[in-house]
Amino acid sequence: MPGRLISRLRPRLQLPRLAPRARLLSTLPNTPIFRALQEHDPTSLAVVHSVSERSFTYGNLIGDVLRAKEQLEHKTTGKLAGERVAFLAENSYDYVVTLLAIFASDAIALPLSPSFPTGELQYILDNSEAKMLLATEKYADKAEQVLKAGLKREPLFDIRQKLRQGAGSESVQLENLKQPASGGMMLYTSGTTNRPKGVLIPDSALAAQASSLLKAWKYTPQDRLLHLLPLHHIHGVVNAIVTPLFAGSSIEFMYPFNPDQVWRRLAAPFTADNPKSKITFLTAVPTVYNRLMTSFATLPPDTQEAAKQGISPSNLRLNISGSAALPTPTKIKWTSLSNGNILLERFGMTEVGMAISCGLDPADRIDSSVGWPLPGVEARLVDTETNEVIPLDSKYASGREREGEIQLRGETIFHSYWGNEKATAESFVSSPDGGKPWFRTGDVATRRVVEGAGSGSSGQWATGPMYFIQGRKSVDIIKTGGEKVSALEVERELLSLPQIAEAAVVGLPSEQWGHKVAAVVVLSADAASSGRNGKTWGPMDMRRALKDRLASYKVPQVMKVLEAIPRNAMGKVNKKALVKEVFGV
Repeated sequence: MPGRLISRLRPRLQLPRLAPRARLLSTLPNTPIFRALQEHDPTSLAVVHSVSERSFTYGNLIGDVLRAKEQLEHKTTGKLAGERVAFLAENSYDYVVTLLAIFASDAIALPLSPSFPTGELQYILDNSEAKMLLATEKYADKAEQVLKAGLKREPLFDIRQKLRQGAGSESVQLENLKQPASGGMMLYTSGTTNRPKGVLIPDSALAAQASSLLKAWKYTPQDRLLHLLPLHHIHGVVNAIVTPLFAGSSIEFMYPFNPDQVWRRLAAPFTADNPKSKITFLTAVPTVYNRLMTSFATLPPDTQEAAKQGISPSNLRLNISGSAALPTPTKIKWTSLSNGNILLERFGMTEVGMAISCGLDPADRIDSSVGWPLPGVEARLVDTETNEVIPLDSKYASGREREGEIQLRGETIFHSYWGNEKATAESFVSSPDGGKPWFRTGDVATRRVVEGAGSGSSGQWATGPMYFIQGRKSVDIIKTGGEKVSALEVERELLSLPQIAEAAVVGLPSEQWGHKVAAVVVLSADAASSGRNGKTWGPMDMRRALKDRLASYKVPQVMKVLEAIPRNAMGKVNKKALVKEVFGV
C-alpha cells in the first residue's frame, strides 16, 4: 500500500521551535493561492480574533506558513505530496496557517469537525488513510481519544503549539513544483450511500472556485468578513477563508455563534469611541439570520440603533444566505430590519463549491431563486425520468416550467470520491460534445426569465433564465440548519440499537431549521415495556443512545413509535406518504 503508516510520536513530543529570526526555508509553491498572498500588502490585516482582538498581517501569515510547512516536512522527511493531512483546530489564525501549510506541502488538507463523535472521526481517518493527524492544544484530548479507540492505519500525531502573534514576515520566493500538483482539500459529506464520502477537491478546482466568486461577489482588500461558520464545510472554508485570502480581505473569526455577541460586533463601529472596523461582508445560513432577529429585541435600544446602522446597505455591502432554503418571511424581516439590505441567495455543495448565485445588484436577488450559473460554471437541467436535456425555454403543456436535475461542469468541479470509483462513476454523465463530463447534483430545479432581473448589471454571467430549487431527488437527504444529513446513516445507527426493530428517518418542515430530522420506529418487544424508570423507551432514551454515535444535528428531534411502518407491495417505505400519514405534513 502506498504511503505506509509511520510510527506515531508521543503526543507531548514537540518539534524544535525556530527562533523568531532563524533562517527559514523561503520558498512556497508557485500556485494561484500563494501568488496572490505574495502580491498583498504585507502590513494589511489578514486575520483578526474578534473576542481577544489579536490580529495578524499578511506578512505574519506568510512567515508562519513557512515555519509550519518546514515543521511538517521535517517530521515526514518531506514526503507529503498527495498525502492526506487531517487536522483538528479551532476557528482561528492557527486554522488558517495549518490549512495553508498543508497546501504549501502539496498535500491534501482534511479538516475535521471537533463536534463529531469519536466513531465518525475514526471512520474519516480510516477511510482517508490519513498520513498525519494534527491537533491544536485545545483538541489534543479529542485526538487522543480517537487514536486510543483504534485505527486501521495509525497516522503520525502532532499537537501543534499556539503560533506566536506577529512572528515576523519573510521575503518569499515562489518555486514551481517538480511534478504535477498533488495537493488540495478533502471534505466528507453525507450522501445516499450508507457512509459519508470523501470529496477530493484538487488545488486547481479550489483556485477556480475562488476565481469564480471573486468575479461574481467582488471581494476586495477593503472587505472585513465576519466568520461565523463551521470549518469542515465548503461554505466556511472556500467562501469565507480561501476566497478572501485571494482578494487580500481580512477575516474576523467569531465562533461559536452567539447572537448577542454578533450584534454587539456589528454595532461596535457605530457606538461612541469605538475603533473597530465595520463589517462589510457577512455570509451565514438561514438559521443564523433567524436567531439574530429573534435576539434583536433583547438588545439595549442604543445597541439596536447602532446594529441597524451596521447592517444597512451602506455599511454591510454584502449579506449572503446559503446551505439551506431561505424562508421568505426571514428574507423580508431582515430586509426591513437592515433598512433595505436584501439577502443574496446562492446554491452550492461540497463537490462543486458555489455553482449558482443571485447577483450583487439588488434587482437580481429574486425571492426563492438562487440565480444564475456563476462565472466558469456550466449548468443544465435534465429530465429525471427520460434523461432528456431540457431546452432553456421548454415548458410543460400546462405552461408551467419544466423541472429537472441540475447538472454541472467546469473547472470548479471536484475530482473524485476518495477510494470509491463506483460512486464517482455514477455521479458523472459523459458529454456528447467531447467536453468535460456533467456532475449530477441530485437537486431538482426549474428555470424562468424574471422581468426586471438579469439585465447584466451584476455581470454578463447574471443574464437569462434564473434557477429555482425545488428540492432533492432523494428523500434520503435532509438539510437541517445548513447541514446535510443522510437519512440512511441515521437509520443504520438506530437499527444498531437493541431497542429498535424497524426505523425510517424523514425530514419535517421547520421554520427555524429549514427541516428537522424525525424518526418513525418500531420498538423491540423488550424495549416496549422496559424503558427508563419503568416507562416505555422513548425520545429521550433514543437521544441518549445516539449521543456518542452521531453528530448532534443528525440525532432526530422527533420520534414517533408505531406498531408497524407502512410499506408498499415491494416491501419499501414511501417516505413522502409516511410524512403525510404520520405527521400530517
